[in-house]
Amino acid sequence: MITKNSEIINWKNIFVHAKTFQEKKPTKWGFVEEFFMSDFYEKLYETYPKKDESWSFVSTDDKSAYRKWWAGEHPDQISNDVEDPNFSESWNQFYHYLFSEEFLSNIRKFSGVPVNRVKHFAFTLLTRGGYQLPHIHNVGPSTLILMLYFNKNWKKGDPGGTYVTPEEDESKIIFEPYNLDNSAIIFHDGPHAGHGVRYITKDVERRAIQIYFEKYSPETGWSVYPVKRELREI
Repeated sequence: MITKNSEIINWKNIFVHAKTFQEKKPTKWGFVEEFFMSDFYEKLYETYPKKDESWSFVSTDDKSAYRKWWAGEHPDQISNDVEDPNFSESWNQFYHYLFSEEFLSNIRKFSGVPVNRVKHFAFTLLTRGGYQLPHIHNVGPSTLILMLYFNKNWKKGDPGGTYVTPEEDESKIIFEPYNLDNSAIIFHDGPHAGHGVRYITKDVERRAIQIYFEKYSPETGWSVYPVKRELREI
C-alpha cells in the first residue's frame, strides 16, 4: 500500500530545529531525531538492503566502508528520479519523494540554502574496522549533505555516528550522535564543515544513507567552486 507523502517525513519536528541550524557558526549543521514518521521509518528499516556481493567495498588510507548506489549508478554519476526494482516499494517511494518540489521546498525552508536538485544518493554501511577520517568537501556554496541512520539500540559512546568538527582534526569534535535510530545529521557544505566517523571496534552494522542536495541551473550547471573537491562517503 502506497504511503501518502504527508506520512513520510516528520516535517513538523524537523522545522523545530530550523532556527538553530541557520544560526550555527562557523558552519550550519543540525541533528534531528524522529526524522521520518514512525510507521514509514519501520518500513524502510525492515527493508534496508542486506549486505551482499552487490555492495562495493571501499578501503583507502582515509576510509573503510561499504556503499551501494541506486539503480546501478556509478559514484560519479548524477542521481536521477528512476525506479529500482531491487529495493522495496517504500524505498522507491522515498527516493522519488526526494526529487519532488514539496521535499526540496521544505529542505530549503529548513536550511535557508537554495538547493533545488538531488545530486547524489547512496546507501552506506560500516562494519567492524570501518571508519572515515575527518574531512571537508567544500564543493560549493549551495550544497547540503544529509545523513540518515537506520540502527536500533546503538550504545551511547560507541562510534558510528557522523561527528562534527570545524577542522580536519578528530581531536576537535564538537558533536557526535549516538541515537542512530530514525535520526539525521545535516551539514551546509563549506570550509568549516568537517566531519567523519570514528573507528568501529564492535561486530555491528552501521546502516545509513547519504544524500547530496545542490543548486542547479540548466544554463550554468551546479553551484560548485572553480576547483572541485572529491566527494567522499561518510
